[in-house]
Amino acid sequence: MSYAPKDKPSASITDKVNDEGILTLTINGRLDSYTTAKIWQNATLAIGHSSPKKIIVDASGINYCDGSGIALFVKLRQFQERTGGEFEVRNFASEFQKLLDLFPPGEFKEPEVEKPKAASLPEEVGQATVGFWQDVSAHIIFIGEAGIAVVRAVFNPWQIRWKDVFLTAEKIGVNALSIIAVINFLIGLVLAYQSAIPLQKYGGQLFIADLLVLSIFRELGPLMTAVMVAGRTSSAFAAELGTMKVNEEIDALTTMGLDPVRFLVVPRVIAAIFMIPILTVFGDLFGLIGGGVVMLSLGFPPVTYVNEMTSAATYIDLLVGLFKSVFFAVIIAGIGCFEGLRTKTGAAAVGDSATSAVVSSIILVIVLDGIFGVVFYYVGI
Repeated sequence: MSYAPKDKPSASITDKVNDEGILTLTINGRLDSYTTAKIWQNATLAIGHSSPKKIIVDASGINYCDGSGIALFVKLRQFQERTGGEFEVRNFASEFQKLLDLFPPGEFKEPEVEKPKAASLPEEVGQATVGFWQDVSAHIIFIGEAGIAVVRAVFNPWQIRWKDVFLTAEKIGVNALSIIAVINFLIGLVLAYQSAIPLQKYGGQLFIADLLVLSIFRELGPLMTAVMVAGRTSSAFAAELGTMKVNEEIDALTTMGLDPVRFLVVPRVIAAIFMIPILTVFGDLFGLIGGGVVMLSLGFPPVTYVNEMTSAATYIDLLVGLFKSVFFAVIIAGIGCFEGLRTKTGAAAVGDSATSAVVSSIILVIVLDGIFGVVFYYVGI
């Protein structure tokens, strides 16, 4: 249905192509919002059929032209510029030509975008190294900030949100005890069976107990517990705080004058510091129980297994593992909160933060464990 008045003049267009590939479009009548659409369609069809090197528009028959007609000329000119052709308007009335001159060709040129040069292998390695170091530095700075906040909270215990500490401790400790027990039990079981084969050649299967108690107390107990808690708790912290960041709850806390680190991070770090060493103790216990099952299957009585362990290990070995677990707790909780607080916007942002929290915390836990191993060796512990 057309809303044009019945007595409104129409417009027409004729096209002609010569042997030199020049397309001449002769337009007559009135170019306005009612008639230009049909002219535009016919002009586009004519250009598509002939693919001209040059377009000449004979505008001598145009008795009226508004913005819609000028848009037609601008579009035809742009098309020719893109294809490398020429465009010319002839015999255009002076008042209409002035309107066309208000739209010079330069204003409609698309800016040239330089294609980025492919980086060489050394550049890619350098960029990746710098990005990795910046990411590690940001994690270390935030962990240090969280550690300082925890120390301040210890000297001001009335500022700690103890309700959140106890709720977080339940999630970290009680709810994770089953998986920690199962994993460490299986680790002790597998380690005992794997060491029984080579020790059998030398008649030293009794020393499986020595190997188990030292490796579990000093290394496997705290490390496996930290890895499991990192996968379970660090991702949960990142997802929880990330959701708050996406919902702008973190910004609301800042607006109200509440420090997100003291309000959200400190209770989680304190809960992790309390619970991860306790989980490590249970992990050590179940790891030794797993090894005890193997010793029983090899014919050793429980009292022999216990006596051999007590003679091989001391309280220092147990305390070394617990000492490391405290630092593992700060890393796990700190990185989980850090990744949550820097969550970006978008549907996948929370999932990316949780993934990054797990990967980063496990890597830093293993790196710190290696540093402790070197330090304890030179100290003689």
